[in-house]
Amino acid sequence: MFVKFLRNNIYASIVFLFFRLYLGWEWLTAGWDKINGDFDASGYLKGAVGKATGEHPAVQTWWANFLEGFAIPNVGLFNFLVAWGEFLVGLALLLGIFTTFAALMGIVMNFAFLLSGTTSTNPQMVILTIFILVAGANAGKIGLDYYVVPYVRNLFKRNRTVDTSYIEK
Repeated sequence: MFVKFLRNNIYASIVFLFFRLYLGWEWLTAGWDKINGDFDASGYLKGAVGKATGEHPAVQTWWANFLEGFAIPNVGLFNFLVAWGEFLVGLALLLGIFTTFAALMGIVMNFAFLLSGTTSTNPQMVILTIFILVAGANAGKIGLDYYVVPYVRNLFKRNRTVDTSYIEK
């Protein structure tokens, strides 16, 4: 019943508008600062690997191994992905376009930061994002998704019909 409310109710859409604006602004400004600054994730990644040792490690060994074996050697790729990912997720959430996909990509980044031992605002962002993901299309109804989602649905409906005229009878 609660999920139905989140997915269909106009008042829920209004609440999601505020969730989206908050999250979108947080992501957009974080990404913009990285794009226009001298962002380099190598120190952050090495710090996260360092948090995997000691009596009470904040980072799991498997995640530290991933960071050490893949992320740090490819830090240039991660510098690009984090900066532009944050910016584009923020822009999409602010505009309410591809809202569910943007929220999904945002929560993936939140979990990557949490797995790397950074708490900050990530837990509250995860909680708000979960509500947006559960709400689905209703979360972007007061936004560009109002126009985009029906268009995309019609595209898929048109492309579902199978052309069988080429089959010999």
